[in-house]
Amino acid sequence: MRVGKGKAPWLLAACGLLLTGCAQFDDRAANETFEPAPELTAPAGPQPELPEVDGDSGESRPSSPQTSVPPPQGCTDYDQSVIATCLDTVSALAALPNTGAAPSALAGERKTGRVLQVASGSAPAEFITLDVQATGDGGLTGLALSPTYTEDQLVFAYVTTATDNRVVRFTRGQQPKAVLTGIPKGATGNRGAIMTDGAGALLVATGDAGNPSAAADPASLAGKVLRIDTAGAAAQGNPTPGSRVYASGVHSPGGLCKATDGSRTWITDRGATVDSLYAITPGASLAVPTWTWPDKPALTGCADNGTAVVIATSVGANLQELPITLDGSVGGKPKALMDGKNGTAYGRYGSLDQIDAQFALVGTVNKDGGQPVSSDDRVVLISLQATPNGGSGKD
Repeated sequence: MRVGKGKAPWLLAACGLLLTGCAQFDDRAANETFEPAPELTAPAGPQPELPEVDGDSGESRPSSPQTSVPPPQGCTDYDQSVIATCLDTVSALAALPNTGAAPSALAGERKTGRVLQVASGSAPAEFITLDVQATGDGGLTGLALSPTYTEDQLVFAYVTTATDNRVVRFTRGQQPKAVLTGIPKGATGNRGAIMTDGAGALLVATGDAGNPSAAADPASLAGKVLRIDTAGAAAQGNPTPGSRVYASGVHSPGGLCKATDGSRTWITDRGATVDSLYAITPGASLAVPTWTWPDKPALTGCADNGTAVVIATSVGANLQELPITLDGSVGGKPKALMDGKNGTAYGRYGSLDQIDAQFALVGTVNKDGGQPVSSDDRVVLISLQATPNGGSGKD
């Protein structure tokens, strides 16, 4: 894939960052290598010559010192894949509809409750500040646009308050309105996730509030995947009519995502002994994980590009790429990417939201137990059409 003059810098950066480009996973190619990626033609302004990646080997050849990205200076980050800087614990992202301009999103800060509109080339603009309590793992942990966002401009958030966990909705310039309250709150297990299901409803993943037995209790909203309408009621077509419960057995959800064709839906979860990825089956308990991580890297958001599920991690400070087949079964072991071993790293990842089959946004949480650089925390644009092992460095 060649990206030449006339292309937007953010597109150059994203395609170059994950430069294998646009190769698809193929387990038959285990012993083959792709041709070296073509050299990029730099646009005006700071643009690094990105390293090449040797196909399936995962080994990068770093660019020369003369072409490497300079380290951040204050809130200025010279990495053109970074679209927002100097935020705080970006634990929630909602990509805004693509209007042909640079990618933009709403970014939520877990501890402050601030929601900011971010875009490449623009300073973050405050959208709203939600009243949250960030004790334990709670706070602002999920954002999703309304299923009819282009008409109503509504945004939904999963938040922890002084008394409960809840779903609220808001628009710019208006006070938030409670949609679903009374989700149990505990000393731990308060993190939640939210997304649209593609059929006019919202999926809401709730933690078990530190009580694992609540995840199996059909009368509790804790430890569940709920499916609700935009008013907070049980959505039409749920497994049990009149019940919001769509699936059960959740403990500390990191993120929700679905295939772009809607054929499967995933949830990441942090259990007592392992972190897990589950395919959600309506009406069923999360009994058999698709994959587990005994080292507990703290799974957060995820994306499904059709050939792999890409999962962000916080403590692990990497992305996990798990290849899948057309029927959603595992096609190989996960591979750790963007972890700094081959150049590209942004530290701890706290959120991930898919823009389309090719691109996604990730947010960092380095100010929450990591090693922040001067421009942290950040929102970064990545390509999903072969997740990077090479690229520009963190520092």
